[in-house]
Amino acid sequence: MPELPDLPGTLRLPARVHFGYGARAQLPEIVAGHGTRVLAVVDPFLETTPHFAAVLGALGTAGLDVRTYSEITPELPVGTLTAGAAVARDHRAEVVLAIGGGSALDAAKLIALLAVHDGPLARFYGENLVPGPVVPVVAVPTTAGTGSEVTPVAVVSDPDRELKVGISSPFLVPAAAVVDPELTLGAPASVTAFSGIDALVHAAESYTARPLPLGWSAPLPVFTGRNALTEPIALQAAERLGPWLPAVVRSPGDRDARREVALGALLAGIAFGSTGTHLCHAIQYPIGALTKTPHGLGTGLLLPYVLDVLRAEVAERIARLGAAVEGIPERDASAERTVARVAGINRAIGVPATLAEIGIGRDQLPQIADLALKSARLLAIAPVQPTRELLLDILGRAHAGALDDRSAA
Repeated sequence: MPELPDLPGTLRLPARVHFGYGARAQLPEIVAGHGTRVLAVVDPFLETTPHFAAVLGALGTAGLDVRTYSEITPELPVGTLTAGAAVARDHRAEVVLAIGGGSALDAAKLIALLAVHDGPLARFYGENLVPGPVVPVVAVPTTAGTGSEVTPVAVVSDPDRELKVGISSPFLVPAAAVVDPELTLGAPASVTAFSGIDALVHAAESYTARPLPLGWSAPLPVFTGRNALTEPIALQAAERLGPWLPAVVRSPGDRDARREVALGALLAGIAFGSTGTHLCHAIQYPIGALTKTPHGLGTGLLLPYVLDVLRAEVAERIARLGAAVEGIPERDASAERTVARVAGINRAIGVPATLAEIGIGRDQLPQIADLALKSARLLAIAPVQPTRELLLDILGRAHAGALDDRSAA
């Protein structure tokens, strides 16, 4: 039987979450519920697609006044967000409609923030520094991975910082999330793979997070660690992502696979949006900055090595996670088998196996460890003491491709 610790539970979610093929038909009603003046924040390549044209047509038919902002880049430089907020204020936007990948959704959250609260954006870097409500955001993801449509965090690039910076606040949770797997059908295989494996990392890190002491009489942190309400959700996410992510990368037009991966990514977002993430994410941020590789590529590459190092501390939880990933009885699962299965998923979907393959030299590992140590909020949720030596151990294994022999089978 699983242990039954006395865990607290916290969920912060959009007031409305809709999932399924055709769910985007709800958008006129949902958006109109927040006002008639709409700023649509959209990935630039989506502006000319039939899906976006249909959404704009439906909103127009509903009598909504929509202006589009598409100056979105993957790194989200601060200047584009400040410019987007100026457009929102000029349009007197009452609601922001976000359509796109994780960058577009994060951009929409931060534009909605700056449209109400005076910048600079750096005022809000960190946790719980947003002073009040933002313009309501209706989030419509077109990739299955980030979970940004249901989370309280957005990540931005600041030229004055070595790493990307997070802004975390319950006020950044979108007002509504509409997840329509139809919108993911055109995603390139690499985007599907790297966003999908990042969703599996979200589920894994949520499920293996350290429980944090919470004082109910004081303001809560945004991320609360291991969580009684999110544990089953994280496992449900892993159940869908484990078998279906390789299937959808192999067969991009498989509608069943698209549905299951989109649902898994949504569930993983619900889970980590309350618990937080830990070691894979803390280490990926400097790796991504050095190599300019996709976020999900880095977190996915690191996942088997992080789980391998964590086996001594949370073996039962990793085994349970693996049972969900493989769809096998818990009695047949083990932490070693989980690590091997995750490494196998990475191979199947094209995630590089080592840091050396993405251009990281061994001489860079100490610098990466030192930069990762700056992600104190993430490291606080790790189930082990996140020392420099631990980070160097993970990095050394990931550079050499050195999983425990039993995990490499």
